[in-house]
Amino acid sequence: MEIEVRPTKRIVILGVDHRSVENLAWCAATYGVNRLFWVDGHLLCLEVYERALEIEMESGELYISQLCIAEMPKYVRLLEVGKGTEIPVVNMTDMQLYRGLLKAALKMAT
Repeated sequence: MEIEVRPTKRIVILGVDHRSVENLAWCAATYGVNRLFWVDGHLLCLEVYERALEIEMESGELYISQLCIAEMPKYVRLLEVGKGTEIPVVNMTDMQLYRGLLKAALKMAT
């Protein structure tokens, strides 16, 4: 058996927006996003199209169409968007890729 670990070489983010938690969550819910990500006091929503995943497998480059970020100091597992509508939130603080995305998004804000 052969096992190959081939990490993503490069990530290209085409757009970054800083939003309120409420606007980010509502957008995600209406767009059909099935989960959001929490990293070091920030909520992240990533828009990645299926074709971008194909390109990543071919070239090692991942294209993120849109990355939205909101300050959210306290982690919660479920974020209530509206009456009866909740979106799961995954704590990704211990993952290098998501910490890198947060760092890039915060850098673009300055």
